[in-house]
Amino acid sequence: MSVWGTLRASFAPLKIKNFRIYLGGQAISLIGTWLQSTAQAWVVWELTRSEASLGVVNMLNTLPILLLGPWAGVWADRMDRRKLLIATQVGAMILAFVLALLIQTGTVQLWHVYILGTLLGVVAALDMPAQQAFLGDLAGMSEVRKAVNLNAMILQVSRILGPSLAGFVVARIGTAPAFWLNGLSFLAVIASLIMVRSMQRVQKSSRSGGPLRQLRDALAFLRTQPRMQDLFIFAAMMTFFGLAILFNLMPSVADKILNGDAQTLGALMGASGAGALVAVVLVVPLAQARKHSGIVLTIGSIWMASWMFVFSLSTSLPLSMACLFLSSMGAPTVLTMTLGLTQLMSPLEMRARLLSLFTMISFGMQPIAALLIGFSAERFGVQAAIQINTTLLVISACLMFAFRPGLRDWEANALPSQGQSMPAQTH
Repeated sequence: MSVWGTLRASFAPLKIKNFRIYLGGQAISLIGTWLQSTAQAWVVWELTRSEASLGVVNMLNTLPILLLGPWAGVWADRMDRRKLLIATQVGAMILAFVLALLIQTGTVQLWHVYILGTLLGVVAALDMPAQQAFLGDLAGMSEVRKAVNLNAMILQVSRILGPSLAGFVVARIGTAPAFWLNGLSFLAVIASLIMVRSMQRVQKSSRSGGPLRQLRDALAFLRTQPRMQDLFIFAAMMTFFGLAILFNLMPSVADKILNGDAQTLGALMGASGAGALVAVVLVVPLAQARKHSGIVLTIGSIWMASWMFVFSLSTSLPLSMACLFLSSMGAPTVLTMTLGLTQLMSPLEMRARLLSLFTMISFGMQPIAALLIGFSAERFGVQAAIQINTTLLVISACLMFAFRPGLRDWEANALPSQGQSMPAQTH
């Protein structure tokens, strides 16, 4: 297939009405999510001027993913995922409104952000495996990798619009409106979830055993899949060494290194989102068409680390934005490919459980990464902390490529989609 044909085929799931409706709701909600994420980081920075505090907030946001991740996958396999997602979106909306009210009344304190961040992390832990498995429920397993790509595309568009909007809103009218707007944005995805119907094979507890047995079954399957283990490791490396920089240190870079404000932070995050969008629109479909996925994952990791190292040396906003644009093409290439391949390689009856393990092992590393990079930035400086992380990412990628047997010759596209012929029940 030609390059143009490959890129055009990547949009095939949009022909499915239910998937199209859900993705539209996601697009609006995710803009609000990034709007709040950027505004929250700026609120913490204004309250503390501490990289360590930024790290603590991000740790609390993601710690529940590490602790609850495996069980969330079990629940997502046993429950109606559509109803579960409606519940998590309502919970996240309420938390956004509570934080907006605290800021609006001038009563917000750091411990408020800590508690609400932890509760939002609990919601995210329940939401993530169900949401990722729900993409396959809507699009079907034959189109699941393309569905994951399109969801990632929407995520990256929101990473451009949300932080840029946050910078404008916070600088012009204050931080509280950012949280009110995010709360309202959840109405779009809740409405889309009420409208759509999906195909999900809901497990019956009498047939599949209890939650602990189901979790053990997923772990036993993972132990037999060395290439899936490689995917988990690459995602964990990118999260621990790469995304930790983006999620924790950008307010400090905007203020201390670039002498900017909330709009500077919005510009940096917007540039990062633009690079990630180019990756999911152009790079990921072409990378997935290549047979040797191990080579692509290694190159993507080294690419991100190299440009982020250059970013650490910059004191100019345009150069910093350019470096973030280029470096951010690497992270979604790695994460979208690993997530899509995990979906493809997972048996239907345990797909949510394996996705929850993927989330726990990869994104669940964020609490530790957030603390380490926050405290290292305070001890050694922001630029040195970035340089340490990027160097470790390059070393880790090279070690994976050199010493993981079979990774270099792995032809991921030769894998069949698991369970395509298995029956699904509509609800």
